[in-house]
Amino acid sequence: MNFLAELNDVQRQAAENIDGPSLVIAGAGSGKTRVLTYRIAHLLSIGVPAREIMALTFTNKAAREMKERIARLTDDQTVRYLWMGTFHSIFARILRRESEALGYPSSFTIYDMDDSKSMIRTIIKDLKLDDQIYKTNDVLRRISSAKNNLISAEQYAAMAEIQSQDLSAKKPAITDIYKAYSTRCFKSGVMDFDDLLVKTNILLRDHSNILERYQKQFKYLLVDEYQDTNYAQYLIVKKLAELHNNICVVGDDSQSIYSFRGAKIENILNFRNDYPEYKIYKLEQNYRSTQNIVDAANSLIAKNKDRIPKEVWSEKEPGDKVKIIEAHTDQEEGYLIANGINQIRLQKRVDYNAFAILYRTNAQSRILEEACRKQNIPYRVFGSISFYQRKEIKDALAYFRLSVNLNDDESIRRVINYPTRGIGKTTLEKLSMSAFEAGVSLWSVLNDPESFSSKFNKGTLSKLAGFKTVISHFHKRQSGEEAFDLGQDILTKTSILQEFAYDRTPESLSKYENLQELLNGIREFAEDEKKHNPETEIHMEQYLENIALLTDQDTKAQDDKPKVSLMTIHASKGLEFPYVHIAGMEEELFPSQFSASSGKELQEERRLFYVALTRAMETVIISYAQTRYRWGSLVNCRRSRFIQEINSRFVDLPETSIIQKKPSRQDNRSNWKPSRNLVRIQEAKPNETNTPDFKPDSPDQMQAGMTVLYARFGEGKILKIEGDNPNRKATVFFKSSGQKQLLLKFAKLKILKQQ
Repeated sequence: MNFLAELNDVQRQAAENIDGPSLVIAGAGSGKTRVLTYRIAHLLSIGVPAREIMALTFTNKAAREMKERIARLTDDQTVRYLWMGTFHSIFARILRRESEALGYPSSFTIYDMDDSKSMIRTIIKDLKLDDQIYKTNDVLRRISSAKNNLISAEQYAAMAEIQSQDLSAKKPAITDIYKAYSTRCFKSGVMDFDDLLVKTNILLRDHSNILERYQKQFKYLLVDEYQDTNYAQYLIVKKLAELHNNICVVGDDSQSIYSFRGAKIENILNFRNDYPEYKIYKLEQNYRSTQNIVDAANSLIAKNKDRIPKEVWSEKEPGDKVKIIEAHTDQEEGYLIANGINQIRLQKRVDYNAFAILYRTNAQSRILEEACRKQNIPYRVFGSISFYQRKEIKDALAYFRLSVNLNDDESIRRVINYPTRGIGKTTLEKLSMSAFEAGVSLWSVLNDPESFSSKFNKGTLSKLAGFKTVISHFHKRQSGEEAFDLGQDILTKTSILQEFAYDRTPESLSKYENLQELLNGIREFAEDEKKHNPETEIHMEQYLENIALLTDQDTKAQDDKPKVSLMTIHASKGLEFPYVHIAGMEEELFPSQFSASSGKELQEERRLFYVALTRAMETVIISYAQTRYRWGSLVNCRRSRFIQEINSRFVDLPETSIIQKKPSRQDNRSNWKPSRNLVRIQEAKPNETNTPDFKPDSPDQMQAGMTVLYARFGEGKILKIEGDNPNRKATVFFKSSGQKQLLLKFAKLKILKQQ
């Protein structure tokens, strides 16, 4: 029992009061894992059998670390019998025991994501559906969402609202795919990850004897990161706790940032309604950050309406105020961050691994990676792969390389059937064999496949000819066209952009933004090169040589050396660093342009910023740019509202509208240094169209692909249309101000050019 003396007063109360429902609200850096660990150790020390304790976590790493700590406090043998692990691992264990009740063999197979995708692809093919409409990832995501809300295939088919949504999305056959998927999984003795939750719910719902047995066994339930639970997890935990009511959930509503994965913040906010006799313990002492960082984060999150009130505090030194850096361009922002890291490192004598650069979207890493390279700062992209190693970027670069070198066999193999053209693995194998036997490149075979082999049928020959025509078209243009124009046209004409543009899922939006960043990089490279000769055209060959040097593996630091961590804020949750840089704090970037109009989504964006602030132990530096490239056009940006929401007492703001002399986009970036001169920034205003005879067209006429005129922003192109009247919306890219989303009943648009 002596180990409880190691806790502070509130931690000790939460660990030793084991009877009845408990809600432990754990502020950032307040020791929540410590409370869970010591609570379980306390239960074991007073004689509760390990088999009567169930502890659910979200990661195997968390479960493993807790077990190791408990073993040190008690003994290894006892810990072995704890039911401790992730939701999926614990429920799989139950399902294997009780599989017969559900008609499954105890040896059922658990499918991972790739297995599930493979089966979905087969079903789409068997049902003779268009795989360009019924994309595997989209379909699986739709099915997964239904399962997480405990909607079976039969219920899915019977729900009018869902059917209407699928019909509007022009995907009415998802019902048939879901039915076939469920049937094939069952007949094959297979469960996917979602099924581990769904089937456990069905087991406990339909078999009262089994439910009663587990309710009696598990006298104590503990749940980590309760704010991240979805509906299916919530129901299972609630059912298992009904008999003894000894449930302890630990979490922080202020760090609920995973709604896109199905997490419901309501689960933790409504705990008091589910368990009226609950006790609440607020872990408010932060052991991680300085007082100033904690106070700044408190002042921000207080703006959220849906929250459990708490006042996190720290006994550490006051520390530095949150520093705000205003850059004129995103390129300058990258330079200032990298330069600041080198300065702090020298002043404080710390290693590179003391630093983290956090950002809202994966696409932002490109500029930050390049800034680190130019200042010889070793780094690693955490929780993601390097920008130029991402699949969508490698696919685009393969097309770019083919436009320059038709004999690049690896690029042909990569994109010959991407986006899908019906050129399958068998056809590619035949092409490769023909090229090998003749000792020529794949392109040589593609030029005249019939002369190399008689194994290609008429349909296949037509598809190969189509691919050859596309690549030949780009190749003819590459020597006489600017790299940016050709690159943009390649991404458009190959339909790579369209693949992600019409899907609002986080994964597709991230890939869409990454391709936008790739084009930004081409534009920036061209403008840098033109500094020496403004009349010179920058062709794709020159850009590709530049990229090859940037991504050379020899430039990367060895894995065992200290590195700066680059990561999205989502990936940073649970981590901490002495020095944290938060980049890109601009409206429509952070908060995201897709959340600013929704109160609920805006609150989650604010919680995400709160998570970013509270990763820091000693110093937080926030930066934003006044101008940023979007789709190759320079647009004006506004400082994020979240910066304004931090109490000014805890922030060092830059001089109003005054920064160091802006670097020209024609400057040589690698040699550029900020000037000591100060200039006042004049924010450019969008073009206004005051034509007297301007007459807008009917909103019903608007279609994706049209070029339109808007009184406020001038000429633009409609990227997509979504929704139904009267809430029909258009996403339009304007030359003057970038991408905007407009409600058509209010936006008066005039059609300049049809698709």
